[in-house]
Amino acid sequence: MRTATICLILPRNGFQQRSEMTQAEKIEEVLELLQLHYEAYRQIKPFADKHAHPHPTDTRGWSQILVSSLTGIKGYERKKGPDLEDGSDVKAANCWDAIDTPRFNGCIKAGTAAPKSGKLSSLDAMPYLFFVMWDTEEKSGAPRCRIWVVRTQLDIEFRAMAGRWYERREKGTIRSDNFQLHPPRNLNSNVFRNNCGHLEYPLLLESRLEDGEFTLTSVAGSVLDEGACIVAPTDD
Repeated sequence: MRTATICLILPRNGFQQRSEMTQAEKIEEVLELLQLHYEAYRQIKPFADKHAHPHPTDTRGWSQILVSSLTGIKGYERKKGPDLEDGSDVKAANCWDAIDTPRFNGCIKAGTAAPKSGKLSSLDAMPYLFFVMWDTEEKSGAPRCRIWVVRTQLDIEFRAMAGRWYERREKGTIRSDNFQLHPPRNLNSNVFRNNCGHLEYPLLLESRLEDGEFTLTSVAGSVLDEGACIVAPTDD
């Protein structure tokens, strides 16, 4: 059995209320999933390298399952729509052997036929926006996974940044439908960059590989109820 120090900051309506599993059971399952994901990557990598292909790990699918395991919010039963049954979405990025620069794509809705696409009101139907990144720790180089979360209906700074992007898109200053966020790849930071604003995002969980096994580094369930983005300094 994997050992880890579990220090949960309990939210008012967080982990326990969203699932019949205890918080300790959720963390244990999350660590098991992280280990399975890493082993799948590690085992296929020699074959991908041998035949000159990217490793085929489905980061998006793994990330959605991971968030459901941690929060107790189920998926959308394999139907079209949001990633989670409550209307929340999950964005994923994997830096392990990445060919292109990993980033979070399509973080807010634009360019679709949905009635609220291209409007700030599209965030009103989304309780949470989760970001899952698989990278390495800045100093040790250890593989890790981090999960951030935004309360999109309530987060003042995130909504202000999204509003600026929508305004620039409507004026034609921005022509893309893809709202991208650039995460702190392989850096010990929680700041995501975007041309419409750099913000520090609430960190829900971090886990690192130590002695061949993923162990819990930190978890803060309170951000599901109280987390908020903070304005970060822009680049000089």
